[in-house]
Amino acid sequence: MFLSGYWLQVVLSWAVVAFATATVVVAVQNAKLEQDLRDVQSKIDIFEEWNGAKNQRVKREDSIDYRLPTALVPTHYEVYWHPDLETGTFTGQERISITVVEATNQIILHSYLLEITSVYVLNREVESFELETERQFLIITLTQELPVDASITLGIIFNGQMKDKLVGLYSSTYQNEAGAQRNISTSQFEPVYARQGFPCFDEPAMKATFAITVVHPSGSYHAISNMKEIESNYLGDYTEAIFESTVKMSTYLVCVIVSDFASQETTVRANGIGEDFSMQAYATSHQIDKVEFALEFGAAVTEYYIQYYKVAYPLTKLDMAAIPDFSSNAMEHWGLVTYRETALLYDSSYSSTLNKQSIAGVLAHEIAHQWFGNLVTMQWWNDIWLNEGFARYMQYKGVNAVHSDWGMLEQFQIIALHPVLLYDAKLSSHPIVQQVDTPAEISAIFDTISYEKGGSVIRMLETYVGAENFEEAVTNYLVKHQFQNTVTDDFLTEVDAVVPALGVKKLMLTWTNQMGYPVLNVSKTSAGFLVTQQRFLSNPASYEEEPEDSEFGYKWSVPITYTASTWEDGSVSSVVYDYDVDSVGIALDSDIEWIKLNVHQTGYYRVNYEESLWTLLIQQLTTDPSRFDIADRAHLLNDAFALADASQLSYIVPLEMTGYLAQEQDFVPWYVAANKLIAIHRSLMFSEGYVSYLTYARSLLANIYQELGWTVDANNHLRNRLRVSILSAACALGLPDCLEQASTRFNAFLQNPTTARPSPDLREIVYYYGIQESSSQSSWQQLYALFLDEADASERVKMMYGLAGSRDAQTLFNFLDLGYDESIVRSQDYFTLVQNIAANPVGEPVVWEYYREHWPELSARFTLTNRNFGRLISQITQNFAGTVKLEEVQQFYAKYPEAGAGANSRLEAVETIKYNIEWLARNRADITDWLSGTASPLLTAKNQL
Repeated sequence: MFLSGYWLQVVLSWAVVAFATATVVVAVQNAKLEQDLRDVQSKIDIFEEWNGAKNQRVKREDSIDYRLPTALVPTHYEVYWHPDLETGTFTGQERISITVVEATNQIILHSYLLEITSVYVLNREVESFELETERQFLIITLTQELPVDASITLGIIFNGQMKDKLVGLYSSTYQNEAGAQRNISTSQFEPVYARQGFPCFDEPAMKATFAITVVHPSGSYHAISNMKEIESNYLGDYTEAIFESTVKMSTYLVCVIVSDFASQETTVRANGIGEDFSMQAYATSHQIDKVEFALEFGAAVTEYYIQYYKVAYPLTKLDMAAIPDFSSNAMEHWGLVTYRETALLYDSSYSSTLNKQSIAGVLAHEIAHQWFGNLVTMQWWNDIWLNEGFARYMQYKGVNAVHSDWGMLEQFQIIALHPVLLYDAKLSSHPIVQQVDTPAEISAIFDTISYEKGGSVIRMLETYVGAENFEEAVTNYLVKHQFQNTVTDDFLTEVDAVVPALGVKKLMLTWTNQMGYPVLNVSKTSAGFLVTQQRFLSNPASYEEEPEDSEFGYKWSVPITYTASTWEDGSVSSVVYDYDVDSVGIALDSDIEWIKLNVHQTGYYRVNYEESLWTLLIQQLTTDPSRFDIADRAHLLNDAFALADASQLSYIVPLEMTGYLAQEQDFVPWYVAANKLIAIHRSLMFSEGYVSYLTYARSLLANIYQELGWTVDANNHLRNRLRVSILSAACALGLPDCLEQASTRFNAFLQNPTTARPSPDLREIVYYYGIQESSSQSSWQQLYALFLDEADASERVKMMYGLAGSRDAQTLFNFLDLGYDESIVRSQDYFTLVQNIAANPVGEPVVWEYYREHWPELSARFTLTNRNFGRLISQITQNFAGTVKLEEVQQFYAKYPEAGAGANSRLEAVETIKYNIEWLARNRADITDWLSGTASPLLTAKNQL
């Protein structure tokens, strides 16, 4: 599954305050800030509640066992579904073939939100059956005990609802070109929602084969599933579609769709590894031309994976479908991958460069799962990282194999690695492998640790063992365990077998079994360089807390790579820093001035140098930036700012480093810099020195902004990505020409939406800052009307983002309230709407008030097991930086203690607020002093902006 939400990219655009009154606002707000900081010292210890919250997180309901008993093993399902598209209900029946491995008189399987109308067991007498809601069990008691090795057939007749949900078997609607509403039925069963579609043994290790029959309306409607249709029975108003039996697979991979979608088809070439097979893409008929890119890319990346894995694709087809309503970005059902429309459909008239890249990434992720996840599946959800971490890393390799000019291997740093390094530096993080039992816990573990940290650690492992060795191990793993289930140790065993001398298992346990990561501290000695390590935490106050238990004492076995000042040929050496030693020495010649660790930032750790080494690295960057490649320049920027944010490095170091940006021309380093410039702007917004900071930040952007301009390059992917990053930062930081350009383009668009629509790459910037700069309510209403009429999903997302740029709190409240209506904002997009408004400083308090007041309705609609709803609290509050807001959050928790899948998000929210308060106290003065001293000569030499 490909997660949607804020993990996949950092939002680049923030609202800008009214600069004409900035001095007055700063003075007033600064007084309030000073009081807040005094409150911090007098009223709270920075983590006074942490132990209680931590204990609440790890507390388990030991009296309840949510796992199925092990007495029975399903082998085959015959499932018959009849979804009624008009009423939004479905009926079904099934027969499950079961093998008895332990004597029992009960059959226990999962069923949730289903009405069970009949239960029978062939040649056995059923005494009773009951539904247990807490564990979502269907418990069937027989009159006699089933002996070991018996084979039985269980039959169940059931029915359920498809409306008002996005999981299980559910309904979706869309409008065709004629404006008529069309209904469809589709499914989303991962991780624990198959039990809402049919009673089943809904655990990943309970693999079986599935013979599926689906009833659909005759005429324009049809049904598709994991396998090809082999028979069709016409029944008048309805038709039965009968599909081939599947291969052995987990329940969460079952998929059925009833729709009137159109399709296009291509062929995937196996090139000697298995047989060629078909790939079809399904979408609403008026959008079917938008699947061409997905088909072309999908076939190409699938062919790459076949060669990479060296394992034949085991099914006879691999289809894709764009669903109008979908909770995640995509889902890797075997043979039938489902997507949001924005994650599959590409139209150059509407889709930006980022849209195109995102579509490719999502496709590459889900198709990678067809082997790693579907063919070989984790034993239990504790090891979900085996699925998602591997697919996350492979998606970058897959896209890079097809589009090598997109720089995807470097983009892994900024999209995957850097965000998770921020998250994993908090006490609210968790290990990659973590025990989960309840449905809410299972849902919550589909997070940035499983995906981004999992992918980052796999990337580090590949670098450590070598790409060819890693690929061989992956093939061996897939062949050995095909159609089976595994744990983390099974995968590491295969890597270990290829490179037995490297001690892979010992090294990897320090990364999978404990949260966090180290910072390596580097100093120069007479013999070379000395490296020590400690756990990296973003808030210095966190070090005062009693850490959760770790068998490795929060030390890591680190595969270090490094290069040195005199190695101008780009040579790289390596050494392993074992977790159980105090330090490691790197012996180098005395003429080597500096050393740079973590080459290309493939390692999952940060690096801090003594001050003299940082000075030399900055001098090298300034003198000749090309001495470091793209990834290393981005790494130096990212680590320097992160270390300064954590008070492990003077803020003067990263600020001095930004001076080299005048020579920077590449997207990835600029993405790091631009995001940080925006983040500091938001943090300093109400502080002394804010105006000086704005002036300096704008000066850094001035040259690259002028050079890039507002004209999109049709065939330069990375140049377009750079342009959007720079324009977004320039407008967020209030560069006058940027705001003027956005406003001019926006007004022209409103005057003629058909011919004056901006380039897709520029639309979010133009819509957002056009709305922000407009003082006319009619402009907002015009864009809102266009939003309501827009049929293209990606364009609606862009417009929805733009509408959140208003500086009027009442307008934002009205938009938030309107967005609750699913006829205006689809349920799948609601959380994006909330995040967009909350990211606007004017909208932040609006969203927070709304969230608190409407919590009962929100939790009833989305449920506490919804991981995206659970994460909303940390997203809404991520910029809070005062004790009043901290107290409001804590009071909210006290009022509504049940968190469900949002338990960790609540911890993260509190930790982030406290960090924000401390960040200002620690760093504001240093930044202000540097700006008033070092930066002033630079500013006088430039044109005032």
